Amino acid sequence: MDQALVHALQVAPRASWARIGAALGLDPVTVARRWQRLAEVGAAWISCHPAPALAESGQGCLAFVEVDCAPGRLPEVARVLTAVPYVAALSQVSGDRDLLLNVMARDLASLTRWTTGNLAALEGVRAVRTHLAARVHTEASRWRLRALSRERVALLTSDEPHRRTAAPAFPLTALDQRLITALSVNGRATYRALAALCDASPDTVRRHVQRLFASDLLHARCEVARPLSDWPVGVTLWGQVPAARLDEVAQRVTGMREVRLCAGVISRHNLHLVAWVRSLDDAQRFETRLAERAPDLTVTDRAVALWPIKLSGHLLDEDGYRTGATPLALWEEKTGSTPT
Repeated sequence: MDQALVHALQVAPRASWARIGAALGLDPVTVARRWQRLAEVGAAWISCHPAPALAESGQGCLAFVEVDCAPGRLPEVARVLTAVPYVAALSQVSGDRDLLLNVMARDLASLTRWTTGNLAALEGVRAVRTHLAARVHTEASRWRLRALSRERVALLTSDEPHRRTAAPAFPLTALDQRLITALSVNGRATYRALAALCDASPDTVRRHVQRLFASDLLHARCEVARPLSDWPVGVTLWGQVPAARLDEVAQRVTGMREVRLCAGVISRHNLHLVAWVRSLDDAQRFETRLAERAPDLTVTDRAVALWPIKLSGHLLDEDGYRTGATPLALWEEKTGSTPT
């Protein structure tokens, strides 16, 4: 039932408890209590993050950054980076780098200043390599546990508008930015709570939030502690695809259940994948299935997440449970600095 609840919230993260309960066959009070129990122990949580369409509209950029640490300095470096609102995700990984970061910034200039200045100068950092994301073909807000039947999923989506509508992207206002930051910590925050945090009326907040979602500039996602998901091992793959086939291959790859992130990158590789698999053995089987599905893709490097420390701004312990959050704020460069 907990997995079914998480799946329901992955489909409709901000739906009312009445609606979630109707899809699960439970009363709203029971559903709310079950969710509260999961959230209190860090087993599941809901966040929001800027969507790829924001970068497509010229209001942000994404990079995957590798960090090499001096011997014995990794925990200290990781601790500092968890507090940076630019860093959406942070993992200690196997292979030829110590840490792997997903970094969001206002623009390339801001990204460059932070990676070559603050990050590279951080005590304990030996080297930094930045891989710029081009098109993001899929990301984790679309990943599902698949604990619900199609019929129950249909109950959640029957009268919901499509995620991407005809509403065009628009320049973010200061209130939009504050709302995204607040929702990154609690994706189910009520309009009244958001109004109090952002110094605006509930009606104004409602209009802005609905517009952000309708224009596909903001995505909400329900996450689950990986030991509870049956998919406890995170794998990152880098690959090379003939440029003319990149979009076609990416579309094939995004249809695989394990894939949580697929992005084109401008680097020595041109495709970046993140997948959740059932075991280390399954990681190798996944790569075999990947080769069968996309024979034009050559995997050039791979890493396993030893400790996913930060996920969409939320902090995780070594067992994968949520312990807190750092609000995302890619446009506030002054707060995105890294203390040394």
